[in-house]
Amino acid sequence: MSEFLTKSEEQDQQEEKQETRGAVGRLAVMAIFIVVVTMIAVFMLTSAHAQDKSLPNARDKYLLKSPDGIAFSDFRGYEDWATVSSAHQDPILKVIVANPKMISAFKAGTPGDSKSFPEGSMIVKLQWKQKKSPEAQFAVDVPDVFTQAFVMEKDSKRFPKTGGWGYAVFNYDAASKKFTADPTSHADCGNT
Repeated sequence: MSEFLTKSEEQDQQEEKQETRGAVGRLAVMAIFIVVVTMIAVFMLTSAHAQDKSLPNARDKYLLKSPDGIAFSDFRGYEDWATVSSAHQDPILKVIVANPKMISAFKAGTPGDSKSFPEGSMIVKLQWKQKKSPEAQFAVDVPDVFTQAFVMEKDSKRFPKTGGWGYAVFNYDAASKKFTADPTSHADCGNT
């Protein structure tokens, strides 16, 4: 009987060792999994950051302010605003986009209903040098090199002399892929 108990104790010890090894093995696998997931996350974040840096002045443009303090960051998201107009002034092609507040005012009949645009209305006039389309079978001008973002915002407290509108120009240099605030651009746009 004691021999049977000894064998039973040995089996219990073997089973405990196997359970311990199994637990350690599971912990090792979990640790490896965590390390791998962390490495993948770091790689993805690094890649995303590198892609942001490859975009033309993707983050830096929002640090810019005009000489009179109009911040480019006020117009964040303008790339997705609705188009309200276009213009052609040789040699420049222009597309004018407006923020949702201004679009709502347009839909409500402003400016034709004698109402003024609400505070917080904004537009951005995007300007390109033009070129003749090399693909069209007829003469048509198309955008070539992006040159400038001309911005306007309605803030009657900040810009009382101009009917509440503040203006700024942010020039774009295609060679360096950078925006700069135009030093000659003033919030009153020449109105005195």
